[in-house]
Amino acid sequence: MKANNKIVFSNILNFNRSTMDRWSNKTAVVTGASSGIGAACVVDLVKAGMNVAALARRENRLNEVKNSLPEELRSKVYPIKCDVSDEADVIRAFRWVDEHLGGTHVLVNNAGISRSTQLTKKDNTRDIKDVLDTNVMGVVYCVREAFQQMLERKVDGHVVIVNSIAGHTIPYIPGGSFNIYAASKHAVTAMTETYRQEFSNAGTNVKVTSISPGVVDTEIVPEDFKKAANPPMLKAEDISNAIVYCVSTPPNVQIHELTIKPLHEKF
Repeated sequence: MKANNKIVFSNILNFNRSTMDRWSNKTAVVTGASSGIGAACVVDLVKAGMNVAALARRENRLNEVKNSLPEELRSKVYPIKCDVSDEADVIRAFRWVDEHLGGTHVLVNNAGISRSTQLTKKDNTRDIKDVLDTNVMGVVYCVREAFQQMLERKVDGHVVIVNSIAGHTIPYIPGGSFNIYAASKHAVTAMTETYRQEFSNAGTNVKVTSISPGVVDTEIVPEDFKKAANPPMLKAEDISNAIVYCVSTPPNVQIHELTIKPLHEKF
């Protein structure tokens, strides 16, 4: 039995290596790459053999992520300052990727924000609009630009969107509110299915995957919530590992939705 277990485990490792081989030296674009899940994705995708265009507003933090890698891998990371809520910024960033890195093969839409407010709160327009511009329109801009590159270059690419369990249900927080955040993630859930249909209708083999984590220990989760609720939390690396797994699936396999919760999560 032990020998058989070793064979099975070896086969799994070989499967992951062989299925990632097709992405070797291809280009992944990761948004929100300066911290948390995005930063973990940059590291894991580079280690898997890809070149990574790392997009975020904080250029200094992007350079820190790059410099955290072993020296021989740093040349595979390309930091690009980009605010995904700014359409012109996104177009400029993807144009650079197209001209210098051979276009996008894998897109990880990770950039997302939340705001501490309520839908009924007075003078909250800026907060609400910021969330929608980043979490919804940012995905629209990035997927559009990436898909057009895949279409033009005839690339069987993969689009990954970091969603949330709040995109499928609205957890109750006593005394708090998910305000527009949950609505923005519900939009992403609907958009994922729309993208699946549009990619197929266009005659492509481009995949789309929604990753819906529970609470992840990143900057987006307020520190006061972490201290008060002390919730079970996932690590950014847990989500990045799942993303690499989804990208490594064979060409005929599409993981449409993957929900990941920490053990004992109450949401």
